[in-house]
Amino acid sequence: MEAKLCFIGHALMENRHGLLIDTRLTRVSGHAERLAALDMIASRADRPQAITLGGDKGFDAADFVMELREINVTPHIARNTSRRSAIDVRTTRHPGYAISQRIRKRIEEGFGWMKTVAGLRKTKYRGLDKVGWTFTFAAGIEIPCLFFKLFSMAALSRAEARFMKRRLIML
Repeated sequence: MEAKLCFIGHALMENRHGLLIDTRLTRVSGHAERLAALDMIASRADRPQAITLGGDKGFDAADFVMELREINVTPHIARNTSRRSAIDVRTTRHPGYAISQRIRKRIEEGFGWMKTVAGLRKTKYRGLDKVGWTFTFAAGIEIPCLFFKLFSMAALSRAEARFMKRRLIML
């Protein structure tokens, strides 16, 4: 029996630290990613200062960009070069756009972790509710693992610094 793609997982990442802050699981459709992105960003967009949303070329659609701008979100979306892009020069000329394009690739690390470590490459569960729960749970577990990795690296660098300091004193 062949496997059929039924669900698609969506995640919203905070750019500064690369943490997943919101997840959704939806049925596969042509507009599922854009609808989930609007749903996840809407509650965070009610600020006086505009926020930014990074995304790949699949989000470069005129209606999606227009809806983001209506809710005070600046779209930092990769420009689609095969057709007319909805992202114009007033967005791409800022240095923040280039930074967002570099950082947006970090979200793939979270998805890679969920597929390999959390076992979501092939889920055992069936149904939107159960698979959605495991997707959200896996995204929530990834955060403490990231903190453990960051803190262990910081502890290691402190230990290395002490070692080097002792070594310099001995010389």
